Amino acid sequence: MGTKGDKETGESAITAELLKEKLGSIDGITSKKMFGGHGIFHEDKMFGLIDSKGRAFIKSDEEQAKAHAKLGSEKHSKMPYYSIPEIVFNDPDLLSVWAKHAIKSSK
Repeated sequence: MGTKGDKETGESAITAELLKEKLGSIDGITSKKMFGGHGIFHEDKMFGLIDSKGRAFIKSDEEQAKAHAKLGSEKHSKMPYYSIPEIVFNDPDLLSVWAKHAIKSSK
């Protein structure tokens, strides 16, 4: 999420709330402060994260990661989370598709 010792930033909280709002059509989405950022959950299973700088990432399997990369998504460190490009973040339908894939891969 963030670097050990980082403190939560306003950007992290804002992005977490905005992401939850954009995913409002999916029941059971919550967020929780974690490691200077936020974890994004569906029914207590983490499928996304917001780092301490307010950047949004979503869990992905290998197949989806390839599709994500085509839209400019980048891997978050060694974890199976990929950045959500602005084009996806601002498209409710596409964001919902990405979230549903991430939720499925988190089960």
